[in-house]
Amino acid sequence: AMMAAEALSRVPDVQIDGDGVFKYVLVRVRGAGAPAKDVVRGHGWAEYHADLLERTAEELARHGLTCECLGGGRLSHRREERKIHVYGYSVGFGRADHAVTTEKLKAEYPDYEITWANEGY
Repeated sequence: AMMAAEALSRVPDVQIDGDGVFKYVLVRVRGAGAPAKDVVRGHGWAEYHADLLERTAEELARHGLTCECLGGGRLSHRREERKIHVYGYSVGFGRADHAVTTEKLKAEYPDYEITWANEGY
């Protein structure tokens, strides 16, 4: 469990593209005997939310960790304006809890204005 907890602690809470509009997933990461933690992954290269989950799962598996998708949506990241807007949903995984995602983003980008809405795709 110590190893799993250590591996878990090294998983970044947020990995998103620096600018643009792209899909994101909220993923619950688990290690054997360690508490779970939720992380945000969003990238423009992903055509589908499942692409993000697959890549994340592969990376985590190398460290002996597993994950499940809690849902998805979209992010609009406007770096110049220091704004991120969280919205939409994933057809395959359903809507992520945007409030949870927003809290994670606020911790990562404390000087940003971060908003969310359940409207929009």
